[in-house]
Amino acid sequence: MTAISFDPRVNLQMSKNSHGVMSEEIEGLIRVYKDGRIERPPIVPNVPCNVTPVDDVTAKDIVIDKFTNLWARIYVTKRSGILPLLVYFHGGGFCVASAAWICYHEFLANLASKAGCIIVSVNYRLAPENRLPTAYEDGIKTLMWVKQQTLNCSPEHNWWLSRCNFSSLFLAGDSAGANIAYNMATRLGSSNNPDCMIIKPLCLKGIILIQPFFGGEARTLSEKNMAQPANSALTLSASDTYWLLSLPLGSTRDHPCCNPLANGASKLRDQRFPATMVCISEMDILKDRNLEFCAALVNAGKRVEKMIYKGVGHAFQVLLNSHLSQIRVQEMVSHLKAFIHQ
Repeated sequence: MTAISFDPRVNLQMSKNSHGVMSEEIEGLIRVYKDGRIERPPIVPNVPCNVTPVDDVTAKDIVIDKFTNLWARIYVTKRSGILPLLVYFHGGGFCVASAAWICYHEFLANLASKAGCIIVSVNYRLAPENRLPTAYEDGIKTLMWVKQQTLNCSPEHNWWLSRCNFSSLFLAGDSAGANIAYNMATRLGSSNNPDCMIIKPLCLKGIILIQPFFGGEARTLSEKNMAQPANSALTLSASDTYWLLSLPLGSTRDHPCCNPLANGASKLRDQRFPATMVCISEMDILKDRNLEFCAALVNAGKRVEKMIYKGVGHAFQVLLNSHLSQIRVQEMVSHLKAFIHQ
């Protein structure tokens, strides 16, 4: 699998050639100019769906909404039988990345093969052009689209729909994608929200949150003290900038999109919430916030499986920038497989 570096020095020349006054920047990933222009340097290559890193997996791109350019990449393993359906949301602080990035393409093809599931990888709209809750709305729209194709017995999509166990639906994602999966689950699980019924015959069995991207005005110890290498996928300053660019204008980091515990954890008890797996990286600045989130779910009576991956940082499963991270990816895939098939 391809190793990815987020070293901003690779885009130094492009930065020199850019013109205009920047208002916000995450070096090497996104530049937002005062005149409204936005640049996303191609730090990670996009790959077409027919580049198959795993022999027993077929991948195809499908359009969900041509008016908003919402699309998804679907991964189908050639193993026989009806398999769980995993709807996956990529990371990138809500502002960068794509379902076509090579690191996600390889990770999800491998996951579909090893874990034995059908994966719909959603290419949702990005901020700051489309601030939250747009990504959540794209997620709900994707589930509604899957439901409609199922009810219509769509012959165009029979190649993958016929392989899905719709009573075994999982929402999953890493970093910002895990935030999307969580917030979708809260919408679907709210007793006051009609969305809880509208996805039938799909049945949400669980959610998988890999290094979920949450924040808050008050800093945790790991946010303040966790030393990060120069090419870290997530530093504290980058995290703050992502939230500045993605939250509704004028919001603080205690907005519920960012901080699910800002108003206390009591409301979690009222949520009809499925089984949850939370994958935490030991060297991630989000470690303590993720641990606090797990504790709040447990205290609210929710079923939580917590996995901590030693010696690796944020997004190790797609960066693959060390031999240890490759070992931890194998562990993660094994844990995900067990959770999906229990």
